[in-house]
Amino acid sequence: MLKNAVQALAAPARGADQPVYGCLSVGNLFTTTCWSRTPGARSLPQCEPVVFESRGWEIDLARRELRARGSPVPIGNRAFEIIETLVRSAGELVTKDDLMSRVWPGAIVGDNTLQVHISAIRRAFGADRGMLKTVAGRGYRLLGDWTIRERSAPAKRPSGSQVRTASHPFLTNVPVAASALIGRETAVQHLRDLLSAYRVVTLAGPGGIGKTVLASEVARRLVPALESDVLLVELVSLSDPELVPSAVASTLDLQLRGDEMSPAAVARALGGRKVLLLLDNCEHVIDAAATMAETLLRLCPHATVLATSREVLRIEGEVVYRVPPLEVPAEDLEASDEVLEHSAVQLFVARTRSLRSDFQPQADKLPVIGSICRQLDGIPLAIELAAARAATLGIQQVAGRLDDRLALLTGGRRTALPRHQTLRATLDWSYELLPEPERRLLRQLAIFPAGFTLEAAMAVSGDSESSVALGISSLVTKSLVALDGSEAARRWRLLETVRVYAFEKLADSGDQGQVVRRHAEFCLSLFAPFAVEGELQAAIDDLARFRREVDNLRAALSWAFSACGDTSLGVALAATATDFWVAVSLVAECCEWAGKALAALGEAAGTYHEMVLQCGLGFALIFTQGMGAAPREALIRTLSLARQSGDFDYQQRATYGLWLFSARAMALDDALAFAREYEEVARVRGLQSRAMAAWLVGIPQTYLAAHDEAGERLRWAIDHYPVERRRRDMIRFASDLRASAMSHNTVNLLSQGLVAAASQTAMSAIEEARRTNQPTVLCVALAWAAGFVFLSLDELELAQGCGEELVDHAERHALHPFHAVGLCVQGALAARRGDPEGGVAPLRSGLAEMARAVYLLFYPFFRAELAAALAASGLLDDGLGEIDEALRFAETSGYLWFVPEILRIKGELLARRGLDDPAPIEDLFRRSMAQARAQKATYWELSSATSLAEHLCRHNRQAEAGAVLSPVYGRLTEGLSAPRVKRARALLDRLA
Repeated sequence: MLKNAVQALAAPARGADQPVYGCLSVGNLFTTTCWSRTPGARSLPQCEPVVFESRGWEIDLARRELRARGSPVPIGNRAFEIIETLVRSAGELVTKDDLMSRVWPGAIVGDNTLQVHISAIRRAFGADRGMLKTVAGRGYRLLGDWTIRERSAPAKRPSGSQVRTASHPFLTNVPVAASALIGRETAVQHLRDLLSAYRVVTLAGPGGIGKTVLASEVARRLVPALESDVLLVELVSLSDPELVPSAVASTLDLQLRGDEMSPAAVARALGGRKVLLLLDNCEHVIDAAATMAETLLRLCPHATVLATSREVLRIEGEVVYRVPPLEVPAEDLEASDEVLEHSAVQLFVARTRSLRSDFQPQADKLPVIGSICRQLDGIPLAIELAAARAATLGIQQVAGRLDDRLALLTGGRRTALPRHQTLRATLDWSYELLPEPERRLLRQLAIFPAGFTLEAAMAVSGDSESSVALGISSLVTKSLVALDGSEAARRWRLLETVRVYAFEKLADSGDQGQVVRRHAEFCLSLFAPFAVEGELQAAIDDLARFRREVDNLRAALSWAFSACGDTSLGVALAATATDFWVAVSLVAECCEWAGKALAALGEAAGTYHEMVLQCGLGFALIFTQGMGAAPREALIRTLSLARQSGDFDYQQRATYGLWLFSARAMALDDALAFAREYEEVARVRGLQSRAMAAWLVGIPQTYLAAHDEAGERLRWAIDHYPVERRRRDMIRFASDLRASAMSHNTVNLLSQGLVAAASQTAMSAIEEARRTNQPTVLCVALAWAAGFVFLSLDELELAQGCGEELVDHAERHALHPFHAVGLCVQGALAARRGDPEGGVAPLRSGLAEMARAVYLLFYPFFRAELAAALAASGLLDDGLGEIDEALRFAETSGYLWFVPEILRIKGELLARRGLDDPAPIEDLFRRSMAQARAQKATYWELSSATSLAEHLCRHNRQAEAGAVLSPVYGRLTEGLSAPRVKRARALLDRLA
């Protein structure tokens, strides 16, 4: 039906060769054009006075209106052209390319622009949005039974309208830009798209975000393209909302009498005149501005409104564009060359240079500038004020005084509005427009540095859910609160500058004490699942939610332990959050807050809270500082309190902590004693306890060179450990059984000559550790891979990669013992690659750091590496002294697995000296072989046999050399491509 009707309309009383035209008027603001359905045809433009109708919808081509049941629906000019094109297609598919070529003839238009207009049409159709159907990857169809209801006469121009002629060009009063607009090019293009799709667009945002500057730039850019007046109406100076119509009429040069001054009178006088009206600074007269805009929209078909306001207009047809802050560099980018690519930094540099022409942003200043811009939330006004201060005080002075930003950031341009000359004045303007209940809520919300949920806001305000929700909603519309979260987890925040201001107001109000206490009590309730064994797993599963609260938790703890705080509340909160810090890999903070709480324990001494805090402190000190007296004392106290209260969870934690302390300090007898004690208790416990016992016993057995039994226990622990306990136990013990057992088992595998298995297990342990997202767990795996396996196998590239990652992780998370291992890896690699002098310093530094931390698991290994580096540097006696110390330490501490290799290295060093009597050297190599054989350590036996065979060859004892090396090599079943194994094979080939 529609197809036939369109055909009938398109060519009434025309011959077969006459072209058929379809009207594509660009409506309110742009030039009217027509398209021909006969290719190559040319004729004068004409528009059919046609109305299409379907299910209460009308598309009036003459009036350029979309109507719903007789009422006009606001829609932009380009969007209407798309509707016209689709309705003329009679339900057929119109491709995206056809739409863009017809609606934007000759222009290059991206898919984003088309999508903006399609969204506008769907929004206009409301509940019937399904009429506009997308055909994926192809184009669009307009569905429905569209009929021609009438032929409509073109809309008459109201008597008050003004017609422009060539002698009366279109007008604009938008001022010329004083300086280039920085960082807003994408926003300008997006707003141009919105203005061609919608008739009312509001730029909303907080004070100083740059709404007026952006809107003015958009208006200036549109002037050459529009056949329309582009007029700016400044509302900022109006003290009376009733003056809004008068201000609009004056700007439009409408001749109205005072008694006629109303929004309707202004709209009637404007009539059909084409105009883009920029209503600037609407927030203080918001109701009057909204009424004015809505009236213009209803009565003036060719008027479009662009508004700026801290609060949205909330009228039909309005599209809101929230003006974003400028781009600021992330904290981890501050030291890179990418800092200058961020628009906030570009603005700071440009404004500083405008006040000091010789200013050049030096590389060492860029991180500071990036930090300033980030702390100022990317707000252009704040950045411009900071740049003005930097031009006179210097960048470092500004950065150091941002805590007092409201006093610092003054001295704006003299020509600026008074409320834009200081940051405080800008915020005062917004604050004073609020009713008192919203002021009070804003002050209360300032307590949240990390944002807040509705539940949190209710807790600090003490008001009902409906009251708080309405208050937040209103503050969002007024650009003082921003949405900060997904639909599934609704969350809001205050920009930091707004929060600092509101917090000042909170302090002045006299309510601060009550609000901060409520905040701390809310945090105590929120983090409570981390302190309940039965709820810990659920808290871990929802860790992302708690992670967002880190800064709120810090704020609550800081207040609790301050002079005006409540230490008893602080002790409870610190204890409750202990496992949380471990869960989010902030072990150093666990140490800090546990220490503060224990120092203020008071009546909580001997309670559950003390037990939790002592345990958290003990583990945190082991990982961050090493095996000093303090962590041992804390863990012994934990074990005592756990036994008194019968708390098996904390008995298990404390026993593991003391075992870990002993093992890392190389007190292996103590470590094995703790492990055996735990093993006895675990016999009557579940699978998790038994797997843990096998792990704890297997590790000291590894150091003691009981490779067969140790390897069997560690493999059993890996295979039988219940994986569903993994995440919970990582928090309880700050370790991961699987990754740790695999890492330590590389010692057994390599020693036994299972070279390929050792290498593969090391890599598997790293992958296991990565999946935990726990820095301490990953550092353990990287340390054993880089600090033992790959160096021992002479796989230097792999050792370097793991070593660099180890240093990076250790530095980032303040894990000093692991940083020491990383330094030693770097030194060993330098020495092995031919730069022994360059390797000595990092080896010495790393060993000294290990000694300070009493982290001695790798101590003999790297003292042997230092000895070799010193000897290669020509300091042979120093090298021999180091190797003797390594041997003494290993033998006295029970670190037996590495003794064969230490003996071999000592023999190599003596061989460098060139002794007249080769017997002592041969004796060392044979002792090394004997010990390795007794330990069933085939790899170390092969290493010593190779050194001995080479020594014998140097003394023309080739037959003996072959007899020594051949049987050991023959016991290898894999790893034949490893460098040391290939060296042995090459020697045997030469001997053959």
